[in-house]
Amino acid sequence: MRKPLSQPRRQPRGFTLIEVLVALLVFGLIAAAAVGAGSQYVSGYERVRDKTLAGWIADNRISELRLQDQLPSISRNSDDEDYGPFRWRVTTEVKATAEPTMRRIEVSVAKYAANQPDPIPVHTLTAFVGQK
Repeated sequence: MRKPLSQPRRQPRGFTLIEVLVALLVFGLIAAAAVGAGSQYVSGYERVRDKTLAGWIADNRISELRLQDQLPSISRNSDDEDYGPFRWRVTTEVKATAEPTMRRIEVSVAKYAANQPDPIPVHTLTAFVGQK
């Protein structure tokens, strides 16, 4: 009897160095894109949160002035207040109008940042208050 021809043995084949490097490059690009998108999401969230809180502060200040019995006097003042987890600078400016029984009110709200001495402007709201 004849011996059957032996087939060449296939050796188990792994990834080559080039394939591993290409896979790492692709993974690195995807990870960098994910980090960038996550960072944009967080900064966008913080911006919307700050604008919302500042808008509420300005609305509250104007409501306080509208609820007064007397027409607010022409003035400009700034107060610091805590609202939510932050400290805010609220500047209220009451201006005269052509109509003597009306005032123009501008409320500017700025947020104190942890690493900056001056507050950063976030929101300004203008309203008119009048007396009957």
